[in-house]
Amino acid sequence: MYIVPEAMIADLVSREASFEAVEQVFAAMAAKDAYNFPVVREAIGHEDALYGFKGGFDRVGGALGLKAGGYWPHNLEKRGLINHQSTVFLFDPDTGKVRAMVGGNLLTALRTAAASSVSIKHLARADARVMGMVGAGHQATFQLRAALEQRPFEKVIGWNYHPEMLPNIEKVANEAGVPFEAVDLPGMAEADVIISITSAFAPSLMADHVSPGTHLACMGTDTKGKQEVESALLARAKVFTDEVAQSVSIGEAQHAVAAGLIAESDVTEIGAVINGTHPGRTSGDDITLFDGTGVGLQDLAVASKVVDLAIERGVAIEVDF
Repeated sequence: MYIVPEAMIADLVSREASFEAVEQVFAAMAAKDAYNFPVVREAIGHEDALYGFKGGFDRVGGALGLKAGGYWPHNLEKRGLINHQSTVFLFDPDTGKVRAMVGGNLLTALRTAAASSVSIKHLARADARVMGMVGAGHQATFQLRAALEQRPFEKVIGWNYHPEMLPNIEKVANEAGVPFEAVDLPGMAEADVIISITSAFAPSLMADHVSPGTHLACMGTDTKGKQEVESALLARAKVFTDEVAQSVSIGEAQHAVAAGLIAESDVTEIGAVINGTHPGRTSGDDITLFDGTGVGLQDLAVASKVVDLAIERGVAIEVDF
């Protein structure tokens, strides 16, 4: 068995490699060559934490395994640790033996950012120039770095419930040479692309905050009850997701479906756009929305890439297990 500790990840995998791995696995999912296992996610009644398992099998890439972890909301304040904590376990699909254990914290941030960036590549207007960010926490910095590589953005605008956190994303914009402006939520109407990355249980972004032609990536809703955007916004949009079953049960679409504003059949896997079996955006006025619920196959795809690179570079820790 190989072990790749968290501290090694940053030196092994790039945003580009993560993007490629996630794009490929989304395509495999839509082609029915890869599938996710049912998600287990529970409030454990301790430290207000959410803990769970996401797993799957990619027949094309050969990745079999799971990610175990979750969200500990008091970690940063109490312990100086990031709130999201996880570990990925990979297994040999031919024998069932454990292949690797991989630190999952940076991988989670990279694969989540890769997913929104894949959606921007395939669904945003080619002339998108203003990037909007709703949320400014740790994950938001990864989201913005990756997003800025998908279009020649000329401006970043941002809003956060705690405005004192906005310098986190302002720094990322400045590093990319893109000016930043803090706005109120109605100011998001200026954005051509909006990423929402919060842990909210009530919507911040409303339908009238979004202009025709905008692409949205809703990346924070991964649990029953969470909600980042007004349900009426999904009724106005062409809705895409990583996996339909998760989108309508634990993702952003759960509320719009429950309210009867959209049907499950109105939600399309983004892999179909990647594969060319769905046209995606068909008009400059379309509002497109990607509901990024986060699937286990994303984690497995990026973790497999990390393990291969660690073995290739001779830094993977091998143990007899």
